[in-house]
Amino acid sequence: MRKGAKATIVGSVFAVMVGGAGYGAYNLVNALDGDGGGGSSGTSGPAEVKKSGPPSSSEVKETATAFFAAWEKGQAAAAAALTNNEAKAEPLLTSYAVNAHITGVRITPGAATGATVPYTVKATVSYEGTSKPLVYRSRLTVVRGITTGKALVDWQPSVVHPQLKSMDDTLVTGDSAAPPIEAVDRDGKVLTKEKYPSLGPILDELRAKYGDKAGGTPGVELAIRHATPDTADTPLLTLAEGKAGRLPTTLSAGVQAAAEKAVQRYGESSVVAVKPSSGEVLAVANHRGDGWNAAFLGEVAPGSTMKIVSAAMLIDNGLTTATGPAPCPPEAVSESQTFHNIKDLTPNESATLSWSFARSCNTAFIKFADEIQVDSLTNEAKDRFGIGLDWKTGIPSFDGSVPAAGGSDTAAALIGQGQVQLNPLNMASITATAMTGTFRQPVIVPLSLDGREPARARGLDSATVQQLRSMMNRTATSGTAAGVMSGLSGRIGAKTGSAEVDGKATSDSWFTGYRDDVAAAALVQSGGHGVDAAGPIVASVLGAGG
Repeated sequence: MRKGAKATIVGSVFAVMVGGAGYGAYNLVNALDGDGGGGSSGTSGPAEVKKSGPPSSSEVKETATAFFAAWEKGQAAAAAALTNNEAKAEPLLTSYAVNAHITGVRITPGAATGATVPYTVKATVSYEGTSKPLVYRSRLTVVRGITTGKALVDWQPSVVHPQLKSMDDTLVTGDSAAPPIEAVDRDGKVLTKEKYPSLGPILDELRAKYGDKAGGTPGVELAIRHATPDTADTPLLTLAEGKAGRLPTTLSAGVQAAAEKAVQRYGESSVVAVKPSSGEVLAVANHRGDGWNAAFLGEVAPGSTMKIVSAAMLIDNGLTTATGPAPCPPEAVSESQTFHNIKDLTPNESATLSWSFARSCNTAFIKFADEIQVDSLTNEAKDRFGIGLDWKTGIPSFDGSVPAAGGSDTAAALIGQGQVQLNPLNMASITATAMTGTFRQPVIVPLSLDGREPARARGLDSATVQQLRSMMNRTATSGTAAGVMSGLSGRIGAKTGSAEVDGKATSDSWFTGYRDDVAAAALVQSGGHGVDAAGPIVASVLGAGG
């Protein structure tokens, strides 16, 4: 919201809400007595025994009932005292009425499941003579207080509203931080978060950055103000419509629709599609419980999809060629660390780089670790593929990291492990560069919109491009990606990957590929092998992009 928005900053003052009677009959004094030092009757008695173990069903009901009653009545301090984090709960409950202008709160609980109580909140948001109803569902869990042994609400911001994630996020009603936008795709089709749910946070970011430039005027809304710097407000309820400004994007409604559908098949999944000839982002979709844009902001190991960059580095440094030697033994040792291949991969001591690439042989790449400099892969990723530069896509993005780490991390980086950190945006761009030889920094809105200067890198020599294309095509037609890519026509190429994650039994599933003038990359966390989850997502997106 605008810095001048009429959203009063308050300390511990809490305006009394017009509460419903649903829980008003509950005796709050009895509920609070002894929880934080209740009053004395003037007589002494036996010391209260500190309880332990999970709260009983009656404790769950009593605690939730007391909390709801205090919340309904606008008694922020009383409600916060019934939680296990009073210091964080009270300011948010206070801002609920004063900053967010939410009144007339009525809370209807559902049937408890163990210690968890679902409920529906019905209220009214009123601001400068305009009012609208607010209805949403959330849930809370009752836990045993560590120091007191009392039954308390386990404090999470989502108790107040399900879209509140950070402990320091808050709710505010007032003039919107930026005018609304009407985002359109490359063909002028309107893009909305209702039709394309993955675009919700992305449209919020575009609105925050380009709302003032798109020619619109602000409205009045209830929104989440995030504590994270440079994070756009999340609108929840519009009280007064502003005038939307038209904002062009590089997205394709058709490819976006395919991406949205594809990620719904797998939890914790993300995909990005780009146009190699221009760097334009055609689609970005996420299916995650946290609603985070991991496709652009993720920082995880890419597994064997990194072998595209590693193979280019080996070729560019004269260590081998696509048809040159890259033996694939059953294991390889670097800096006293032993590396293995995927299960059931038959060793091949006479393998070429193309064979080892297509079958994703880890040991073939590890064997080159002692022949390269510590910064060889870092320089290849940065100078040729633009990884680690300052990308200006139009919204926040993590632009990859391939640090020059020594020891066994030098070898691990060659197979996308160690300290290498990428996301689907980075990997889609890597694939586009491998296909064309030219690094074109991805963009989601035209550079001309605000005169942004893109990141620039050297790109690849034509001979290296020819070899990478050959190896990726072999992977897509007869290698590890053949089963996934078999239904696609045209000029195709791919690379599979799986990345081990500390503490997780199942690896992350990675897959990247191209078809004609579309390159796409997907990640499914804890999805297994590349062809298990990420592969079908990429194939669906490539199929829609032709």
